Amino acid sequence: MLQLPYLVAALSSIIFGFSFLFTKGALDYLNPHQLLAFRFLLAALALTALRGLGLVKFSLRGRSLPGALILSAIQPIVYFLCETTGVQLTTSSEAGMMIALIPVVVAISGAVFLKEKPSPTQWAFILLSVFGVLFVARGGGAVSVSGHGLGLLALAGAVISAAMYSIMSRRLSTSFRPVELTYLMMWTGAIFFGLLTVVEHAKDGRLGEILLPLAQAQSISAVLYLGLLSSVVAFFSQNYALSKIEASRSAVFANLTTIISTVAGVVFRGEPFLWYHWIGGALILTGVWGTNYYARSKKSALIEQPDTAQA
Repeated sequence: MLQLPYLVAALSSIIFGFSFLFTKGALDYLNPHQLLAFRFLLAALALTALRGLGLVKFSLRGRSLPGALILSAIQPIVYFLCETTGVQLTTSSEAGMMIALIPVVVAISGAVFLKEKPSPTQWAFILLSVFGVLFVARGGGAVSVSGHGLGLLALAGAVISAAMYSIMSRRLSTSFRPVELTYLMMWTGAIFFGLLTVVEHAKDGRLGEILLPLAQAQSISAVLYLGLLSSVVAFFSQNYALSKIEASRSAVFANLTTIISTVAGVVFRGEPFLWYHWIGGALILTGVWGTNYYARSKKSALIEQPDTAQA
């Protein structure tokens, strides 16, 4: 089905967009690393259970794993460490601006490493989508610059790691199924953030309190959503989309997350939806549509072009 990769890419953006609602509520009871540990542990156990029940079938025996393990270290470990540090040390507008650069960095990386070169028209729409995110992030006015160099450097690391994940996932799609990459990513995240949480709690003498936040309904709902939907479904969707369409076209869907998170805040948290949200949202949607529409048009033109060499 020709449209399935685009629908799956959009699905991942929608899921990630709503994840901010659950994350904000859970952070009242869990620290960031603790939330990530529970999230990825649930995701890893869910995939393992599905595999054990025979609902998901795959085997990693005899496979060359170094590349896939490097991918798993980049996403989720490096990305979330950099993003968490960056968000804590900078303003929301700075974080939004930096994360909005991911589609551009992915497009450049794809052209260099995968020889997937966007056309000038596609570049225009990619930049239009990024500008839409920046417009929303700056709130229609002047951008606040905090001056925390370490935070900006961490956000730059998140952008680079996201780009590396997109490139590596697309390249590894020739030898690994999307579910296999997702399985490795979830267990890597669970082990790393689980050990990190244990060390942090042991250092503070609170090892026996690790599970206490799960007594709160808000924590449980957040872990369920983030673990099952934001981790298993959304990351599988990203890996699937990257196995079917160019990295630059898949990455630009990430900017839809800005729209979804904004709308979710308006509907469920009573946050204001102002004029710059409408304008930024329109720019993002137009950019996503144009990037993928003109990619298909270019491919169709190549297919329909007559073979003059045999004329």
